[in-house]
Amino acid sequence: MAIATINPTTGQTVQTFAPESEADIETALDRAVSAFAQLRGTSFAQRAGWMRRAADLLEADADRAADMITLEMGKPLAQARAEVLKCAGVMRFYAERAETFLAPEWLPDPTAVGAARAGTIYRPIGAVLAVMPWNYPFWQVIRFAAPALMAGNVGLLKHASNVPQCALYLHSVFSRGGFPDGAFQTLLIGSARVEGIIRDPRVRAVTLTGSEPAGRSVASIAADEVKKAVLELGGSDPFVVMPSADLDRAVQTAVSARTSNNGQACINAKRFIVHRDIYDAFAERFTQAMAALVVGDPTEEATQVGPLALESGRAEVAALVDDARAKGVTVRLGGVLPEGPGWFYPPTVLEDITPAMRIHQEEAFGPVATLTRVDSLDEAIAVANDVPFGLGSAAWTADPDEQQAFLDRIDAGTVAINGMTISYPELPFGGQKRSGFGRELAGAGIREFCNLKTVWMGE
Repeated sequence: MAIATINPTTGQTVQTFAPESEADIETALDRAVSAFAQLRGTSFAQRAGWMRRAADLLEADADRAADMITLEMGKPLAQARAEVLKCAGVMRFYAERAETFLAPEWLPDPTAVGAARAGTIYRPIGAVLAVMPWNYPFWQVIRFAAPALMAGNVGLLKHASNVPQCALYLHSVFSRGGFPDGAFQTLLIGSARVEGIIRDPRVRAVTLTGSEPAGRSVASIAADEVKKAVLELGGSDPFVVMPSADLDRAVQTAVSARTSNNGQACINAKRFIVHRDIYDAFAERFTQAMAALVVGDPTEEATQVGPLALESGRAEVAALVDDARAKGVTVRLGGVLPEGPGWFYPPTVLEDITPAMRIHQEEAFGPVATLTRVDSLDEAIAVANDVPFGLGSAAWTADPDEQQAFLDRIDAGTVAINGMTISYPELPFGGQKRSGFGRELAGAGIREFCNLKTVWMGE
């Protein structure tokens, strides 16, 4: 895939970028080693000052940065602006809390291990390669970079090839904030060159957000090199609605949960599992609300759903819907490729899903929702868990016993009760099963790429 800005609203190529040469990569890796030697010796206070300055710069650039996101991947402008501001927030979050998250932990009674003092300390490990996706081109990067840099590590970014302007901007913002040269670098390279960088001894770990095949590849290479990896992969998140739910709120949230980011988020709700007693009412209201969404130019403030980011992505979504249609699905809404320029796909609602359909197990990365009728709590949980993914989930019920059952029994990294899955700096984020391993955000996220060092001190 060429490294290029291609406007998904028009399908037109705006700008192409030359990939880095092997000499460029060598220089970048050497620069990362030098930056780590400098950064690891700085204080939390020094790093926090640089991080706050970078956050201020990002916030001041919010409109320009949002325009960049919308141009390169088609996110509605209001959502793009919110993404940028959320990034500034997580930068300040780690500037304020990194030292506390990584504080030493000393045994209250070191004599139990024959020591005068004993416990654990956290220390940075070095250069971490981040392989990041296009769907949240700022947020996915910053939620790695902010904790990594505050811990004293350095970052190397291999961003998706269709968001090069976003990638280069992120390179600049940390430098302008005051971080040492090489502390955070963007490498404009294709996927084929990732393996060599992971295997390079100057790189100590890798984090990837992306598809399951990409995660398998990166994890296997990292394992072969005995290097740490954190993976956040796909999701086919369930959204369960039980009879006691507030139906109006559930419908409103369901539409947002399915169509935010044009339906292109791993944590979008994709499978709507509804109890038989309220299924007809939910399906009717949900379909009406999906039909009322404003689809169009993402630079227009009124637009709620823009184009899909990639022509190939739209083709994959259309193929999933066409496969289901051929196997007897009921199309309540949408499901037909529109005419005209750009990579638009309409909000779509499908029901009567069967195991023979690909969409029963595969992730639909676009504004396509499936509806499934269930007869009981147990059946709802069984259907929710009947996929290879386990990233996010949501369950709507006013019954405390049902709430606890969903918390205990849904196989996911996140369970939201009477809400939707959203990532917050204050809470760990990640998945299980084929949705990956490791955690980002909160204290768990900053500790992922630190050496937990045991300390024993005698008299």
